[in-house]
This record gives sequence, C-alpha cells and structure tokens, in this order.
Amino acid sequence: MTKDDREIVSALRTSLTGKVGQDRFDLWFGAATRLDFDGRTLRIGAPNPFFLEWIRANFRRPIEHTCRELLGKCPALEFHLVDGGEAQSSPAGENESRPPENMARPPENVAQPSSAVSPSAAPTRGREGRCRADANQPNRRDESRHRFASLDAFVVGETNRLAVASARMVVNRPGRLTPLLFHGPTSVGKTHLLEGIWSAVRKSHDRSSVLYLTAEQFTSYFLDALRGSGLPSFRRKYRGVGLLILDDLQFFVGKRATQVELLHTIDGFLREGRQLVFAADRSPAELAELGPELTTRLSSGLVCRIDPPDYATRLGIVAQMARRMKIDVPGEVQQYVAARLTSHARELSGALCRLQATAEAIDRPISMEMAPEALTDLVRNSTRAVRLPDIEKAVCEVFGLDASSLQSGSKGKRISHPRMLAMWLARKHTRAALSEIGHYFGRRSHSTVVSAQKRVDAWMASGAPLDLAERRWPVDDAIRQVESRLAAG
Repeated sequence: MTKDDREIVSALRTSLTGKVGQDRFDLWFGAATRLDFDGRTLRIGAPNPFFLEWIRANFRRPIEHTCRELLGKCPALEFHLVDGGEAQSSPAGENESRPPENMARPPENVAQPSSAVSPSAAPTRGREGRCRADANQPNRRDESRHRFASLDAFVVGETNRLAVASARMVVNRPGRLTPLLFHGPTSVGKTHLLEGIWSAVRKSHDRSSVLYLTAEQFTSYFLDALRGSGLPSFRRKYRGVGLLILDDLQFFVGKRATQVELLHTIDGFLREGRQLVFAADRSPAELAELGPELTTRLSSGLVCRIDPPDYATRLGIVAQMARRMKIDVPGEVQQYVAARLTSHARELSGALCRLQATAEAIDRPISMEMAPEALTDLVRNSTRAVRLPDIEKAVCEVFGLDASSLQSGSKGKRISHPRMLAMWLARKHTRAALSEIGHYFGRRSHSTVVSAQKRVDAWMASGAPLDLAERRWPVDDAIRQVESRLAAG
C-alpha cells in the first residue's frame, strides 16, 4: 500500500470503530484481521473461516457505509483468509451468498481448546462428559458397560412428580413439551431423568433420532468444528435429530460463541416442532449470564424444578437402593437413614454402602443397634447446625452485598429486603430468640423481626417478585438460593 492508502485504511478503522463500538471492533478487526486498500479494492483478511463468514455476514454494510462517507463511493470488497489460512477469497457483491443477518450478537470470546474432540471419533465418557451415542452409530460397547437409568426406576414423590410426568410425556408424545428444562441442586435426579428419556425413546422410536450430550461435550464439538472439521457437518449432526438432550446447561456461561450456536440450534428445533430436553442447576431466571435470548427460549416451554426429596421419597429411594445392592436392611434402619440424611440421594447411597461395609467387617447383619454408630459422622455432617452468621454470609453472597451490610442502619430496599429475608430464614433454621435475631441484624427490636417475618410471608403468598442484586427475583427462588448456599456450607 502507498502512504495515502495506509492513511485511508487508518481512517476507515477509526470511523468503523465509531459505527460498531470499540469492543466489537477490537474483537473482529483487531490484530488478527487485516485491511488493505490499493485504490480500487479493499481487501479484508480474516484469520480463520469463522471470522471470515462472521465479518462478511455482519459487518459488510457498516464497511460499505464507512467507505462511502470517507471516499464518496464504495470500492470493491474482497474477503479472504490470511495467516496460514487457505487462500479463499470472494468479492462481496450484492448477490453473494451470506450467512443469515440474524446472527446479530457476536461472541466476545472465541476460545479454542488445544485438543477439542471430534464428534465422529470422541470416546464415550462418564458423568462429566458423556455422549450417549453417535446420532447414526449407537455405541454398543458403552451401552454394555453402563447401566442406564430408566424412568420406571425413578422414585416419585411430591418434589419431583411434575418432572417425572413431563419426562413420560416427552417419551410418548415428542414435541408436545419443548423445550423441557429440569433444574435443581445436585443429586435430585436430573441426570436420571435425562438418561431415562434417552433410553425409553431409543427403545420406542428410531434409535438414530435421539442424541444425549453434556454442555461441555457440545462446546468441545462446536469448537472443533470451528477449527476445521466444518460447521455444516456439525449442524447437520446436532440439528438433524428428532430429540436433543443437553445436560449441565450452566457450563455454557461465559462461552459466547457456543451460546450463539446453541441459540440457533434451539430456534431450528422450535421451528420444526422437534423435542429439546435440558437440565441445569439453576432456573432460567438464575442463568442470566446466558443472555436474554437464550433464557427467554429456555423459559418458553415447560420448566420443572426438582427439589431435594422429602422423607417419603427418601424412604422409597433407600428401599430401592437396598434391593439393587442386594443387602438386607431392616425397615427401622431404612427409616433411620431416611429421617437423618436429608440432603440428596448420593448421601443415602453412601450410608447404605457404609452399613454394608460395617456389617461385613464385624460379621453381623445390619441392625438398628449398629446403624447409629456406623453412620455417626454422616448424620453429624448432614445435620450441621445453622448459625446467624451462616445466614448472614449466605444472604450477602447470593445477593452480592458487603459482609456487614445487613447489620448496618440502611433502610433502602437494596439492604432492607435481604435483611428481612435473613430474619425470616433465622426464624426457620435456628433456635435463636426474636431479641437475639433483632440484635444481631443491626440492634433491632424483636417486633422488627416479627414484622419482617410477616412481610416475607406476604411476599410468598402474593408471588410478587423482588428487586434484589440488580434483577427481579421470585421470592421462592431467592429463598431456595440462600438455603442451597447454607446447605453447601
């Protein structure tokens, strides 16, 4: 380029920054993207095919407008790959074939792992990264090794009844409830339901019509496609099935490029009435980091919260586990385990394993005489006493408040509403007297605590959302979040 041409490119960059914003410009037109002008043609060199197609689809018109403003006319535009990419160049004429303009929200981070796994060659993995089968080639070896959960084996209770009924409807009438999202804390049965749906659909429908992935695996395969295996084949594979099941949606937080791909995948399924089933550890409202486009779509179908099992459900789980483990657990011991261990199913499984090991070690059958001593530490950890500082810490962490704010004299809603919730939770989870609670949270009177409890009860009865931590929270969700934080210690 001549000196004049270089000055024109510099002016184009400056003007284009003003049109698209500094952040977007730095991402797409930073050091990795070259602009060259020879007086007749402006050549835009992108570092990889993904950047090439994105810039051509989303920035051609801003580039044309910038050129017209500075040069009085728009020169020919030529897009090509640079820095080791294949020399694929094409003029940007008015009739060129371009990706859809609705890919409007660019990812801010296109991180690519050094060893992404190919979808066609990926090994099946365990709980944290599992592909339940290639869409066209089920992995028989993995099926023989892994005993998949079934819907028939799921213990139904008050905390999961809607979720189980929804799972069965998906199996019997795919596409009727889409998307279907299960959410709740760890070990409440979300993955069990996903596996149950996957297994049942593969038995009753075309085996190639269902695909089960974790969010981590979807991300790895997508990034691998960006690196060279090709987006068209990726999209044919993962958008072409009748039922797509994705676990651990919270993994997508912060992965902007994958979020855009997921968004278009969901749109394709919804347009054609095909079934989507998701699971996450939070509700769509609590996954705001995924962006409004995704959370809106996740909320557009049926959202089922699964809470930790109640006593009756835990008792059923213990009985079922004992049968599966083929151990004789007297009814009174089953009741003891279900009553004392209340957090999640894995805790119940651990207790039965402990009882079995203890019985074998002392060469005596499992009994009520030996159970309390064998499970002493498990029961103690499960029933950890909740103190006022624990509640204060959990509330402040969930709502992003300074550690001492609940004890301050502030009367603004940003502080007073979380303080009322803290007092309500203190009444529920501790044996502290009204005066003790009031004194701890800012030297307030016992009547203030009573008033706070009534206020929170009224919020829960009305279902009115609260403005907390710079967003609107349903009161039930806010309380569950704090209680989950308390349970995690």
